[in-house]
Amino acid sequence: MTGAVFDLAIVVLIGAVFGVIAKILKQPTILAYLATGIFIGGVGIFSVGGNETFRAFSELGIMLLLFLVGMEINYTSLKLVGRSSLFIGLGQVIVTFSAGYFLAHSFGFTALASSYIAIALTFSSTVIVVKLLSDKSVLNSLYGKISVGLLLVQDFVAILILTLLTGIQGGGSVSIAQIILTLLKGAVLFGLMLYLGRRALPYIFSRVSRSHELLFLVSLAWVFLVAALLSKMGFSVEIAGFLAGLALANSSEHHQISARIKPLRDFFLIIFFVALGAESVFSNFSGLFLPIVAFSLFALLVKPLIVFALMGIMGYRKRTGFMTGITMAQISEFSFVLMALGLKLGHVDDRVVGLVTAAGVISILFSSYMIQFSEKLYVVMRRGLFIFERKNNIEHDIDMTDIKKPVVLIGFHRLGESIAMGLPREKLLVVEFDPEIIKKLKHGGYHYLFGDIADPEIFESAHIQDAELVISTSPDIEDNLVLLTEVRGYERRPKVVVRAETEREAETLYKEGADYVLFPHLTSGQYFGKTVAIDSEMKILEQLKTKDLALLRSIQKNGDF
Repeated sequence: MTGAVFDLAIVVLIGAVFGVIAKILKQPTILAYLATGIFIGGVGIFSVGGNETFRAFSELGIMLLLFLVGMEINYTSLKLVGRSSLFIGLGQVIVTFSAGYFLAHSFGFTALASSYIAIALTFSSTVIVVKLLSDKSVLNSLYGKISVGLLLVQDFVAILILTLLTGIQGGGSVSIAQIILTLLKGAVLFGLMLYLGRRALPYIFSRVSRSHELLFLVSLAWVFLVAALLSKMGFSVEIAGFLAGLALANSSEHHQISARIKPLRDFFLIIFFVALGAESVFSNFSGLFLPIVAFSLFALLVKPLIVFALMGIMGYRKRTGFMTGITMAQISEFSFVLMALGLKLGHVDDRVVGLVTAAGVISILFSSYMIQFSEKLYVVMRRGLFIFERKNNIEHDIDMTDIKKPVVLIGFHRLGESIAMGLPREKLLVVEFDPEIIKKLKHGGYHYLFGDIADPEIFESAHIQDAELVISTSPDIEDNLVLLTEVRGYERRPKVVVRAETEREAETLYKEGADYVLFPHLTSGQYFGKTVAIDSEMKILEQLKTKDLALLRSIQKNGDF
């Protein structure tokens, strides 16, 4: 145990150093973790991949990540994007596999090896995509939800393939009955979790929610219970984590649970990415330069194009298709598991494993940048993407309008909704990218635009240049800086209020021309302090209480997402 603790200390220390460097260079921390693994593996400090403790930690990180993803997907959103995700996901798997197979075969690989390579290229990384989308706070956007849906379809197909190959390894045989049984078990479990999430679990978690420690413990007990039971049924911890989270998606405590689980998830995910980086050092890459380049480009360019095309066929706007396609531009962690199993079965040799490993690491490195800067990429490429968009797209079904209002509010979740309560509804236009909140706005009689303010088309449709006041509740400083840069060029500049998360961000936004910066705890503290100061008898507290309770009842009546 002492040795494991020492190894873990080395990983954390080196990871912290690379993390600081990544932060200075404004790069995603995932790259820092991968670099940590490559450094440890290259120097030969110790073996990360052969360490059972690290392997267990990696699995826990993935399980907790999918647990939090499940909690973000409520039942209404599943209905909204479920059918599209299923069609696009299965279509992407079929088309990508076919193209990947012919590419691999053209390099002289056998039919079996080509099949393995094609399957590996087909899947994208749930771990990386969800982590990056979560960091950008866009998991609840339309493209974020579709991306997660596509990844879940891929993961389910991957689980089927891995289950069948495991059966072969154990001396079993592939049969239609086995596939049907796996599908039936998955459907039953999915339905059971939805039932428990509506009936039993809300009662249990409402009883323990008063104690933060007990809520944290019971939440972990729930996800580990589901993981233990599903592992006995042949399902992975990834699927178990997702289903456990899905069952809690509509619970009133899911925000509290998520806030307490995230730090634990992030710690375990560090180990996963470090192990992934370390494994890439020991692969055999001799004579594989051209195939590695070709398959890396396939993952980075061809896969997104396939998703663009399929989403265009489904009737989505070009921006939604582009942003979703970009998230698919890498090779999945399931692909590494698949190749390792193929090596054990004798289906592929170590050269094929080395090829997929190298292409996987390269695609992960570059796709991390692509996802992080996807908005800027879209601005550069949007004029050439018209071929992927139909004139009558289904996103018009969400009643996206082109109207002018004197006040434009960007973001309606929590802080935005509180602000909107105090503004004249007839003078307000809300810009929101979460399709669930759009339904809430429609029900509440608000004027709204469905989309992301980072989209130039939405920016124009909102008529920002004609507004008197623009309020951005987005916590993303990049979005707010883009907004300030844009309005700076207007001849008649509206007043701009933006949100900051830190003191440094607030100073930066003021320097860039913000008329006021919403710094939540500072703003609320000043308001409350001044309110109490003018009323020595504290009668104002009862008035505030009455007003807040009325607002809370109004929010609950309209549906709190």
